[in-house]
Amino acid sequence: MPSSHRFPHEHFLNRELSLLAFNRRVLAQVADARVPLLERLRFLCIVSSNLDEFFEIRVAGLKEQIKLGSHAAGADGISPREVFRRVTDQAHQLIAEQYALLNSVILPALEKEGIAFFRRSLWSDEQRAWIREFFVREVMPVLTPIGLDPSHPFPRVLNKSLNFAVELEGTDAFGRSSGTAIVQAPRALPRVIQLPRELCGMDYGFVFLSSVLHAYVGELFSGMNILGCYQFRVTRNSDLFVDDEEVKNLRIALQGELPQRHFGDAVRLEVADNCSETMTDFLLQQFSLERGDLYRVPGIVNLVRLMSVPDQVHRPDLMYASFQPGLPKELAKRYDIFASIRRHDILIHHPFQSFTPVIQLLQQAADDPLVVAIKMTVYRTGTDSVLMEHLLRAAEKGKEVTVVVELMARFDEEANLSIAARLEEVGAHVVYGVVGYKTHAKMLMVLRREDQGYRRYIHLGTGNYHPRTTRFYTDFGLLTANPEIGNDVNEVFKQLTGLGKASALKHLWQAPFALHSNMLEAIHAETEAARAGKPARIIAKMNSLLEPEIITALYAAGMAGVRIDLIVRGVCSLRPGVKGLSENIRVRSVIGRFLEHHRIFYFHANGKQNIYLSSADWMERNFFRRIEISFPVLEPRLKRRVLKEGLKPYLADNSQAWEMNSSGEYRIKPTRRRRVCAQELLLADLGVGTINAT
Repeated sequence: MPSSHRFPHEHFLNRELSLLAFNRRVLAQVADARVPLLERLRFLCIVSSNLDEFFEIRVAGLKEQIKLGSHAAGADGISPREVFRRVTDQAHQLIAEQYALLNSVILPALEKEGIAFFRRSLWSDEQRAWIREFFVREVMPVLTPIGLDPSHPFPRVLNKSLNFAVELEGTDAFGRSSGTAIVQAPRALPRVIQLPRELCGMDYGFVFLSSVLHAYVGELFSGMNILGCYQFRVTRNSDLFVDDEEVKNLRIALQGELPQRHFGDAVRLEVADNCSETMTDFLLQQFSLERGDLYRVPGIVNLVRLMSVPDQVHRPDLMYASFQPGLPKELAKRYDIFASIRRHDILIHHPFQSFTPVIQLLQQAADDPLVVAIKMTVYRTGTDSVLMEHLLRAAEKGKEVTVVVELMARFDEEANLSIAARLEEVGAHVVYGVVGYKTHAKMLMVLRREDQGYRRYIHLGTGNYHPRTTRFYTDFGLLTANPEIGNDVNEVFKQLTGLGKASALKHLWQAPFALHSNMLEAIHAETEAARAGKPARIIAKMNSLLEPEIITALYAAGMAGVRIDLIVRGVCSLRPGVKGLSENIRVRSVIGRFLEHHRIFYFHANGKQNIYLSSADWMERNFFRRIEISFPVLEPRLKRRVLKEGLKPYLADNSQAWEMNSSGEYRIKPTRRRRVCAQELLLADLGVGTINAT
């Protein structure tokens, strides 16, 4: 490979600002009247959830760099302090727009549909009586008010918990008059409370827990005068630190670190807009935060809690129509999963096609007396996964079960620790991957004793082994009995569970060894073809594009004449459409009902049309700090399917596809052509059909 040429900093977009731009695109779904109303509410909550993680990880990281005096800039050349300033400005704007949509658009529209959130000032006498009785019965017994004085210092406040700062006047039974108290709302309490229908005058009426506490907080401080009650929420640094060089037992080290996540350094303070300046300054001081870290909001401080409302409201007309996932035609009737895979490779496209065949592969493997061993990687699978139950049953039946559990899967660490413990109890071999490298590859291998000897049945995927998210994330899964791919997968498992040098793989591209160099080589091959006047084409779909050498190679390919289409859902540091640099490169982001999650890489390759599917984005962490795989689609008919389903609809989409310009700004281009929506097309083509819920 030729040495990479470093382009100027201005040719790279900033990661954090690009991530905020992604959340703007999600927020645009809230404003889109074509989206069903309760789904718009969900999108509003998703933005809040995304921003929580953004502050917990990305903003926390910036603050750490500034604290350490770091001036190290990324490929964009922007210092951490300047990035933090820009991020703060844009985050304030984004959150202001979010609450404006909630208060001016979503809540009024919901009320017109008979779904209302009652403000304290508008409670009727009957509602007030019911709410007070609810407070006394359900809320008050679990509250512990803490008056601040020398023997009661400011309490430890959990990350993202709901709290109330109360300003008081008077003295208590002991003559104390500190003037301030803190009330923490236990997480067991519902944040949204549904009122009886007969009290609402409409089908669905709700009150917020914050409103209930505001109304009756005085009952916690008998004889005291309440001057003010203000809800607040603090977001903390939630990135776990495990010293790779010092750790002796990763599981024990992680168990010791997890409890500290709730009490990391504060990075953001949210308060209601009625919070007094005195109390605001007091809270900022308690959490060692600056004014720029303060977010005043006109409403509840945790919009994520509204995510439960669509599940409490039976209004299918205000939600996306439900659908029945289809099956590949090979699996459409009664089938033996092993015989079906032996005939030829099977490609499954989630969520349009069902995840059931993967579950059935594991289920049949657990019950089949010819199956002798099962190996699987687990990154995210959920706390009640049916897949884990089949693995447990297989181990109990005496099969050799080996599971590589990634303990450092962010925010799933506790669930994975629990899964690992259960597997070990039944005699499964549990391996925690390789310290310093997250195991992010999605692999399942079943070893079966057959007449011709042992045969490996493989499932490789672009998404997690998580049955619930396969209903909402777009991903490809490949079922194959190809012996060469089986050998490659077995080699990767040997690396993960044993010791030894990395072997050369025939088909799989593996990180951290060859994935980066192989991707660069494939891009370079298209570049050389274009320079020679031959057809050249690159299409890549992924979640994030950040790695500087890959971006540099794409610029070079584009300047050589390669036509490049990039479908990047989230963060993208590449600037498309820059004259003399990236005029042949187009970047688009598709935001819709389903989370676009599959990674697909297409190279023309002198007419061979090489297609790779992967668990890895084009990011430094995926190339160099994770164990990832990229696997080829070998059968021509399946290549045609990937093009038809995974790429072409997204390139034609003019409904939910946002085009990026050279400044990094996105917009949906108006068109007079027939409306094309990739996700709707795939639902119609692959799903059994929509089902109107009753």
